[in-house]
Amino acid sequence: MRASLIQFGVDPQESVDSRRQRAASLVREQSGADLVVLPELWTVGAFAYESFAAEAERAADGPTHEAMSKAARDAGVWLHAGSIPERGADGGLYNTSLVFSPEGELTATYRKIHRFGFDQGEAVLMSAGADLVTVALPGTTLGLATCYDLRFPELFRGLVDAGAQTFVIPAGWPARRLAHWTLLARARAVENQAYVLACGTGGSHAGVPQAGHSIVVDPWGEVLAEAGEDEEVLTVELDEEKVAAVREQFPALKDRRLGMRTPGA
Repeated sequence: MRASLIQFGVDPQESVDSRRQRAASLVREQSGADLVVLPELWTVGAFAYESFAAEAERAADGPTHEAMSKAARDAGVWLHAGSIPERGADGGLYNTSLVFSPEGELTATYRKIHRFGFDQGEAVLMSAGADLVTVALPGTTLGLATCYDLRFPELFRGLVDAGAQTFVIPAGWPARRLAHWTLLARARAVENQAYVLACGTGGSHAGVPQAGHSIVVDPWGEVLAEAGEDEEVLTVELDEEKVAAVREQFPALKDRRLGMRTPGA
């Protein structure tokens, strides 16, 4: 499976509609890929808190849905379209990821469970998601997480129990904690014997420098590709059989004793 992670910045001088057009164009350029991934909250910027409510949209039929659906269809790719500020039917705001099929169908949404901010910013402006989400692709099953979720290993254990073999993690990770970003991406890959596709942003969001360094890690924890700080596209070939092979060769997951899901529960 060929995966392309599109790391790009959020220009404060650019309109949200222009960002959608630019993102759609970048997706179409990856027409040879099987899976394309965009960053977190790229329509507004992960730290542009004052824009969340103003730019919030419906996941099922908003302008980002429309643009990304068409881009996925035009490119013929599975598209994890990063995340958007979603206005839910309950009136709340959510940090919501959208996944489209090569036919442009919205096949899954994931509302970020762990909100960053420590009683400010996203943590108070956004409502928390509650559901673990996986998406079955030909050859692998994706487990969805977003940015700050990366710090909570129990989420990824739950995704493994739900059948995930590849974790997709869009992010707007700050540059000052870059070391944590790469360390945690490798840790989640090693402990779950899964691929990690973590797609960040370049530039800065509302004055907060972004880490960039989108990264792809294999089930042994080896870094297959890593971007720099600026806009960049990482394209990596993933061995669809490797997860099963690693889990069979080194069956650590079978030795779990704590937090095991009860069969049939």
